[in-house]
Amino acid sequence: MESAPAIFAGLVFALFGGALLAWTGVRLRRGEPVAQGVSQVASATLASLAAVIALGLAAYCLPALKAPLR
Repeated sequence: MESAPAIFAGLVFALFGGALLAWTGVRLRRGEPVAQGVSQVASATLASLAAVIALGLAAYCLPALKAPLR
């Protein structure tokens, strides 16, 4: 994978995963629903899983930072 697109994709995944994880945590701490019409446990689990997958994809893409840009 070329380094510039990999860096961009990694940063997008990292921002999305971090923001989703933070948003889910704030909603749970306040006792507000994460998703309307779904149980709080199921929606929090699914949102947290999506955030962890996005952060994992960021960790996969961002090692391209070590490669020299040419």
